[in-house]
Amino acid sequence: MIIREALDEDFPKIWPTFRTVVRAGETYTIPRDIGEASARDIWLKAPLKTYVAEKDGSILGTYKLNVNRGGGGGHVCNCGYMVTPEARGHGVASMMCEHSQGVALELGFKAMQFNMVVSTNIGAVRLWQKLGFDIVGTLPGAFHHPQEGYVDAYVMYKWLAEQT
Repeated sequence: MIIREALDEDFPKIWPTFRTVVRAGETYTIPRDIGEASARDIWLKAPLKTYVAEKDGSILGTYKLNVNRGGGGGHVCNCGYMVTPEARGHGVASMMCEHSQGVALELGFKAMQFNMVVSTNIGAVRLWQKLGFDIVGTLPGAFHHPQEGYVDAYVMYKWLAEQT
């Protein structure tokens, strides 16, 4: 598997995973009925960088890296990750998260923050903690899950660089 920067022509291969993840409504705050053109803008046009995890020409996952906030918080980035249903449980998210931390440091970021990790997404919470992220805040009832109703979401944070 390789992780490489996404190209515009990769989006037709990204779209099925994006659509599946977002339409499920269980992890992202993106409107569930988003169309392909708007999804392309969110995933390829707006971020600083977007990457794909690829094996034998198939895209197994993708992530985007953004500035989390500007000004005095401009040293903190934010990432979002999606893995194809077939590739889940095979270490793709872990590899992409580790890769994204290296990219963040190369771009000059000092920390990474996940603004809304849905508490019912137990696998992601466990993985991010394993990779060194701490839950630094709980947002009570901040996410409307399609099956579970209003559930908590976590703010998760990791300092990436040596503090000076």
